[in-house]
Amino acid sequence: MLGDILINGLMAGGMFAILAVGFSLIFGVAKILNMSHTAFYMITAFLILIGVTLLGFPLLPSLAGSIAITMILGILCFKLFFDRVKEHQTAVMIISVALAMLFQEIFLLAFGGHYRGVPPFITGFAEILGTRVSYQHLFAIGASALILAGLWVLLSRTKLGIAIRAVAEDREIANLMGIDLSRIFMIVMAISVALAGLAGAVLAPIYMVSPFMWMQPLVITLAAVVLGGFGSIGGCVIASFILGYTETIVTFLVPGSTFLRGAVSLSIMVLVLLIRPEGLFGVAFEEERL
Repeated sequence: MLGDILINGLMAGGMFAILAVGFSLIFGVAKILNMSHTAFYMITAFLILIGVTLLGFPLLPSLAGSIAITMILGILCFKLFFDRVKEHQTAVMIISVALAMLFQEIFLLAFGGHYRGVPPFITGFAEILGTRVSYQHLFAIGASALILAGLWVLLSRTKLGIAIRAVAEDREIANLMGIDLSRIFMIVMAISVALAGLAGAVLAPIYMVSPFMWMQPLVITLAAVVLGGFGSIGGCVIASFILGYTETIVTFLVPGSTFLRGAVSLSIMVLVLLIRPEGLFGVAFEEERL
């Protein structure tokens, strides 16, 4: 059981981190509270299902094409909806929820409410700490580490990353320094959606694909962002692993508690809001974000 908890908690925490970082990034830079973030995770999973199982395309082209289509769709949503009302956070939140519900209904009409499976990318098992672990789970853990490391390099070691951080800290000064805010917002939206798509691509063979699969990750993503602190990328990563291991421990140690996973995350989120509203690693001042 210890091996199961360690492996599953690591995998869950890594995937939660990718989703939470993407959500936090677009909020920290463009102040867009994108409640449809995990819907793009669902879209990528369905596109892979369509490409691999229905159309018979090879795996790698299906993965690349699904993530690319999801990114394009995210950019279109940003240009058509979010960019027009980005100064009004309540309107953005309502529109994003409506978009998520729209995507859900489209897939519900097309595929029904049935759960469907995507074939694993890598077959076989390995023995770790006396626990039989599938290569697909190990692939998910490695992929999450590479994705988070790549994002860290992008934000801290490239000119684009410096520009993104400058806009997050003070958009007015960044604009005076010649940074194109609209371009940065669009790029960050593309990165955020790509992160959601990558999470969907990695998890599609592990979890069942359904039109409702975006709801549970959204709850956990919000909890991780609140726990880590709005706008704190490192805080989101640490909080995601805390929630990942907490939910895994609850699932393994409490009989029949799988349905309690979302409730555990929400309870932690409420407690943090009551005790420390800025989160564990959040900041009190807007200019200190990221």
